[in-house]
Amino acid sequence: MHLSNVFRELHKRGMIRSAIPLIIVLLFNLLTVACTQAPQQASDGKIGVIVSILPQEEFAKSVGGDRVEVTVMVPPGANPHTYEVTPAQMVQLSRAKIYAKVGSPLEFELTWLDKLIAQNKDILVVDCSKGIELMESTDPDEPGIDSHIWTSVCNVKIMVGNICDGLSKIDPLNRQYYEQNRDDYLMKLDSLDSNIKSTLDGAADRTFIVYHPAWGYFARDYGLKQLGIEREGKEPKAAYMARLINEAKTSNIKIIFVSPEFDIRSAETIAHEIGGSVVAISDLYPDYLENMRNVARAIREAFK
Repeated sequence: MHLSNVFRELHKRGMIRSAIPLIIVLLFNLLTVACTQAPQQASDGKIGVIVSILPQEEFAKSVGGDRVEVTVMVPPGANPHTYEVTPAQMVQLSRAKIYAKVGSPLEFELTWLDKLIAQNKDILVVDCSKGIELMESTDPDEPGIDSHIWTSVCNVKIMVGNICDGLSKIDPLNRQYYEQNRDDYLMKLDSLDSNIKSTLDGAADRTFIVYHPAWGYFARDYGLKQLGIEREGKEPKAAYMARLINEAKTSNIKIIFVSPEFDIRSAETIAHEIGGSVVAISDLYPDYLENMRNVARAIREAFK
């Protein structure tokens, strides 16, 4: 029986006053069900945005400003190739409006995305890679698509535009706000691109060695050559290590770059053999603009 019919029947029998406690319980239960079934939003009214990796947090916050609450799936120090989602993150995802996926074949998304989306079938999935020309790995010994699209400033401009489009679709009344924020951040990316070019300009050496080959798009944009130690996510074999050591000696490379998210023992071995040292850089630090400037300076210093 519909709730309004129950009220009429109770009133007709003169029982409405005595039934008030029961009515309150019924209303509370109905409201609880409605709240759990309705699309959720952050508790302060902000739009919940989920991103896969830390650099995307800056992109989403720069566009969304004070209208978004951003949750990162792969936290600081975690490896996006092996990270497993927590129950608390599942709860946050169930309340979000947007999932901004990287969109390139990032292992975390290949493993988890379908399961995550199943937790919130109403969520808008924004493909940050839409419009980006994905490139093959530059390492002939490690074929396949390079998933690290965010190491290219040019690619990030497209990623930011895709996030802006997603927020405007969810919240069309504030489209102008998001577009203005997007344009402001694009100007910062232009400045970053100029800074990196200036930093690397004039370097005679153009080859660098890094444990995890995450910098293919960066190397492409600025005319560099990346040599990766890790092969298909695994420790390299002795023959490949010997080849890298020989190339490092031939090219007079003295710096081996490593990421804190990965085991660095192979990198330390090579550094020892060439009389060089290990320097940490990461494509997953949260402050994207500052991190990219630091990476450019570190690589330029290695070329000296």
